[in-house]
Amino acid sequence: MSGVNQSCVSNTELQTYQHQVYVVVYAIIFTLGLPCNLVALWVFRQYVKETKKAVLFMMNLALADLMQVLTLPLRIYYYHYNKWPFGQPFCIFCFYLKYVNMYASIFFLACISLRRCELNMYPLKHSSSKKKGDLVVCVSGWLLVFLCCIPFPVLRTPIHLRGPAGNEVCFSELPMQPVGIPVACTLIIMAELLGFILPLVLVLVCACLNVASLRSRTEGVSHDRREQRRAMKLVMSCLMVFLVCFVPYHVTFPLDFLAKVGALGCSVREQVLRSHPWTLCLASINSCLDPIMYYRTTKEFWRRGQSPHTI
Repeated sequence: MSGVNQSCVSNTELQTYQHQVYVVVYAIIFTLGLPCNLVALWVFRQYVKETKKAVLFMMNLALADLMQVLTLPLRIYYYHYNKWPFGQPFCIFCFYLKYVNMYASIFFLACISLRRCELNMYPLKHSSSKKKGDLVVCVSGWLLVFLCCIPFPVLRTPIHLRGPAGNEVCFSELPMQPVGIPVACTLIIMAELLGFILPLVLVLVCACLNVASLRSRTEGVSHDRREQRRAMKLVMSCLMVFLVCFVPYHVTFPLDFLAKVGALGCSVREQVLRSHPWTLCLASINSCLDPIMYYRTTKEFWRRGQSPHTI
């Protein structure tokens, strides 16, 4: 399978369109995501030792979001000026970091969902304020994500390439390595299965179990209904962030991969390359949506000083 079909027309127009989308959306994400995730990390740092509500996972999720947000100015610069003056190795590193942060976010969203499911279904079993295994899970998760994301930069041609204006290209313009159809299909299936489908199934199952558990407690028990509604919103917010941000991207990801290795016709390729930037931006918007999930629990962190037993 060869590189992108050079007979396809309107490449310059398509590139301009993609760059405009990235500049506008990334600027908005950076403006909102930077302060929100900094505040979230500060709040979690204050209460990570006192709470048992998956705060360590939320801290790592906020860290992944912050790492992504901090790289956005470089992307905005490249897409605005159509040049990359920082060297190809740094370009490959930033390109790689994008996928690391995205799949780390998916991993920790799944961990948060699982922890909430455990706390709601087995509150006595998980009543300790310190979860010794959480740190091991976080470190292992980061290592797993770093290793599994290595194919993304490896599949890009590691040479100094120049664009139409003679500038060094980066990010979405990095050409794909020539790969065969079996290799391409294998990589797509593994990325979709391990990085998306399995976490999605886990989040869906945990959300359903959480809702069922909360509803069963409501029947015949005099609990604070407002607290229960807040807890249910917290459970569902994790699922909603997953569905809004990562489902669209992983629907277009296989098509975008095939388009960039030249496996699609020009008309289909153009439609895919016009829609994929929007789904990639949606995957980045999780940096702004995740703090909404954090701030649903912030009041409970502050109230913990007066009510240590609150879950």
